[in-house]
Amino acid sequence: MKIVLAGATGFIGRKLIQSLIADEHQVVILTRHPAKAAHTFGPSVQTLQWDARSSGDWFTAVDGADAVINLTGESLAAKRWDETQKQLLLSSRIESTRVIVWAIEKASVRPSVLINASAVGYYGDVPDDTVTENYPASNDFLGILSEQWEDEAYHAVRLGIRVVCLRIGIVLGGGGGALEKMILPFKFFVGGPLGSGKQWFPWIHRDDVIGSIRFVLVNEKITGAVNLTSPNPVTMNDFCKTLGRVMGRPSIMRVPGFVLKLAVGEFAQFLLAGQKAVPDKLLKNKYQFLYSDLEKALRNIRV
Repeated sequence: MKIVLAGATGFIGRKLIQSLIADEHQVVILTRHPAKAAHTFGPSVQTLQWDARSSGDWFTAVDGADAVINLTGESLAAKRWDETQKQLLLSSRIESTRVIVWAIEKASVRPSVLINASAVGYYGDVPDDTVTENYPASNDFLGILSEQWEDEAYHAVRLGIRVVCLRIGIVLGGGGGALEKMILPFKFFVGGPLGSGKQWFPWIHRDDVIGSIRFVLVNEKITGAVNLTSPNPVTMNDFCKTLGRVMGRPSIMRVPGFVLKLAVGEFAQFLLAGQKAVPDKLLKNKYQFLYSDLEKALRNIRV
């Protein structure tokens, strides 16, 4: 398959490209830094310049592609959330998706599928319910952001394109992501839950993110929203206990919510919220998870 991928140099994108190359797919990367990406991935991929906002020569790569995967978006944890940063979080997702759909519309031979990133933040804080893909969007900032992000992708449906929006949970893997920040206090024997610890922690191993994307890529029955989470979400308390056990460290130094809010501002709402999100659509379509058990996943990562 010829696959065009935007957001290729991130925590998920790097591993996804390696997996696609290993299976000899033709991969085209859209990136702000094509020379750097070419150095990272070598001659097996084609790299094209894009700014995630404007049309350009990269439109020709979409024409005739089998699939487009868009993982682009400013990191939620990159900076403290002020109004300027919140607008950047929104625009980086909306504009990149909008211009990709535009490229698909202009193509003489359109791809069959657009796989677009989203987030479990779509649901907001859900203390009790089990959250499948049918659960409604929250009216908080991340809920609004995620809903608008997905709406941009769904514009491609009218073009006859199968659209899948990946509501990605908290991705666990080595060399980056949320886990890299969470393990640091544990290394110094001061690790523990954030806030009450009762909030749900919808984790997923990065290998299952890659596996799920590849599964969705070829399974034409799967459309719309897909929760990319483990079948076995845990609470923050249970996550930290398991992480401490795997690392041989205690999990007793709870970080109160008000301290977290002082440290990171409005972003603390995301860290203190959670949802028992389950991958209902993946399970019904018989995706086989590599890591459904948290301790097994953490030991694989070798924290």
